[in-house]
Amino acid sequence: MSDLMLKTAVATKVRVNGWKNTTAEAMRRRADDRGQTAVEYLGIIAVVVAIVLAITGTSIGNTILDKITNLINTVGN
Repeated sequence: MSDLMLKTAVATKVRVNGWKNTTAEAMRRRADDRGQTAVEYLGIIAVVVAIVLAITGTSIGNTILDKITNLINTVGN
Protein backbone atom coordinates (compact mmCIF):
# COMPACT_ATOMS: atom_id res chain seq x y z
CA MET A 1 0.00 0.00 0.00
CA SER A 2 1.35 3.41 -0.89
CA ASP A 3 1.97 6.12 1.65
CA LEU A 4 -0.77 8.30 0.17
CA MET A 5 -3.38 5.56 0.45
CA LEU A 6 -2.27 4.72 3.99
CA LYS A 7 -2.45 8.38 5.04
CA THR A 8 -5.89 8.73 3.42
CA ALA A 9 -7.19 5.57 5.13
CA VAL A 10 -5.91 6.68 8.54
CA ALA A 11 -7.31 10.20 8.13
CA THR A 12 -10.69 8.79 7.11
CA LYS A 13 -10.80 6.45 10.08
CA VAL A 14 -9.88 9.27 12.46
CA ARG A 15 -12.61 11.53 11.05
CA VAL A 16 -15.26 8.80 11.14
CA ASN A 17 -14.41 7.90 14.73
CA GLY A 18 -14.45 11.58 15.71
CA TRP A 19 -17.84 12.05 14.06
CA LYS A 20 -19.19 8.92 15.76
CA ASN A 21 -17.99 10.07 19.19
CA THR A 22 -19.33 13.59 18.67
CA THR A 23 -22.72 12.29 17.54
CA ALA A 24 -22.97 9.87 20.45
CA GLU A 25 -22.07 12.64 22.90
CA ALA A 26 -24.69 14.96 21.38
CA MET A 27 -27.35 12.27 21.72
CA ARG A 28 -26.43 11.73 25.38
CA ARG A 29 -26.60 15.47 26.10
CA ARG A 30 -29.94 15.75 24.32
CA ALA A 31 -31.41 13.01 26.50
CA ASP A 32 -30.64 15.10 29.59
CA ASP A 33 -32.65 18.13 28.37
CA ARG A 34 -36.10 16.72 29.09
CA GLY A 35 -37.56 19.55 31.18
CA GLN A 36 -36.08 22.32 29.12
CA THR A 37 -38.46 21.98 26.17
CA ALA A 38 -41.58 22.88 28.20
CA VAL A 39 -39.96 26.11 29.36
CA GLU A 40 -38.90 26.91 25.80
CA TYR A 41 -42.44 26.35 24.50
CA LEU A 42 -43.85 28.64 27.19
CA GLY A 43 -41.33 31.30 26.22
CA ILE A 44 -42.29 31.07 22.56
CA ILE A 45 -45.99 31.26 23.42
CA ALA A 46 -45.38 34.34 25.59
CA VAL A 47 -43.53 36.07 22.74
CA VAL A 48 -46.30 35.24 20.25
CA VAL A 49 -48.96 36.52 22.64
CA ALA A 50 -47.00 39.74 23.17
CA ILE A 51 -46.73 40.25 19.40
CA VAL A 52 -50.45 39.59 18.88
CA LEU A 53 -51.37 42.00 21.68
CA ALA A 54 -49.07 44.67 20.26
CA ILE A 55 -50.61 44.28 16.80
CA THR A 56 -54.23 44.28 17.97
CA GLY A 57 -53.77 47.02 20.54
CA THR A 58 -52.28 49.57 18.16
CA SER A 59 -53.02 50.88 14.70
CA ILE A 60 -50.23 48.72 13.31
CA GLY A 61 -52.70 45.85 12.95
CA ASN A 62 -55.04 47.93 10.78
CA THR A 63 -52.12 49.18 8.71
CA ILE A 64 -50.90 45.64 8.08
CA LEU A 65 -54.43 44.50 7.21
CA ASP A 66 -54.89 47.39 4.76
CA LYS A 67 -51.56 46.68 3.05
CA ILE A 68 -52.31 42.96 2.71
CA THR A 69 -55.81 43.70 1.39
CA ASN A 70 -54.40 46.13 -1.18
CA LEU A 71 -51.81 43.60 -2.34
CA ILE A 72 -54.45 40.88 -2.67
CA ASN A 73 -56.64 43.23 -4.67
CA THR A 74 -53.78 44.14 -7.03
CA VAL A 75 -52.96 40.46 -7.61
CA GLY A 76 -56.63 39.66 -8.20
CA ASN A 77 -57.04 42.37 -10.86
